[in-house]
Amino acid sequence: MTRNAYGKFRRILLVFLLGAVLLRTGAGHAQSPTTASSSSTPDNATRAPVGLFQVIMSNTDPIFFLIVICSIAGVTLIIQGFIQNRRSVLIPMPTVNQIRELIQQRQFKELIDFTESDPTFVSRALNPALKRAGQGFNAMKEAMETAIGEQTAEQFRKIEYLNILGNLGPLLGLLGTVLGMIAAFSEMNQKGGHATPADLAGGISKALAHTFLGLLLAIPCLAAFGVLRTIVDRLTVQGALIAEELLLMIRPAEAKPAAAASVVRSAAAPQPVPSPASGARKPIPAPPPTPAV
Repeated sequence: MTRNAYGKFRRILLVFLLGAVLLRTGAGHAQSPTTASSSSTPDNATRAPVGLFQVIMSNTDPIFFLIVICSIAGVTLIIQGFIQNRRSVLIPMPTVNQIRELIQQRQFKELIDFTESDPTFVSRALNPALKRAGQGFNAMKEAMETAIGEQTAEQFRKIEYLNILGNLGPLLGLLGTVLGMIAAFSEMNQKGGHATPADLAGGISKALAHTFLGLLLAIPCLAAFGVLRTIVDRLTVQGALIAEELLLMIRPAEAKPAAAASVVRSAAAPQPVPSPASGARKPIPAPPPTPAV
């Protein structure tokens, strides 16, 4: 399933990259007639308003394409996160009921085979414990706790990439902002300090467009990361409680504490001293020695 997910992600990424290249090409072709027509119009003519999409597409550079790639990856991770982190996927009730039924019927071989092939949270938590059934209940519980910890860490690692992209978005936007301001001041330097606002508008527009794209990448990724982290925490805790309940159902029989305590008390009790009335003969003391004359 992991290979299929990565294959789908690569295909989606390739499609979006091709779309971005086509949009870039179309924007380049669309700018040439506009430039020609603008040269024929008088300077005092009223210009048509420019939309936000046109402003962004007119400032394409490597930073722009890098932010677009990160945005595509973020959207893919958000969709996968909300699809995979559901109760019906991690801890489906039909699977829990089937495991409970196998335990009640004492079909432990079938239970091991089922948990070995089932990819849900509860089955993956119970399977290592069932394999240690011959080592005692404490070993089974320890194996289950280790499996639960590994699965919980794995679920959090899957959504951690959203946190990385969310923190990376403003930094990429800031990098584009710096490049835009460098372009604006370079234009001012070339004009000898007498640059007009029209000369500075290109660099400032690039700077603000990159800032906007960086924030547009960061806000959804960080918001989705916070929501998914809460969902994963709640579902893993519920799965751990269900797995512990099922493990207690197959707990092996142990010696009763009361019987064990009575055996220990009887072994540690001192032996009774026989009394004179019990029929045992009391030894007669020897007579004192006769003094010599």
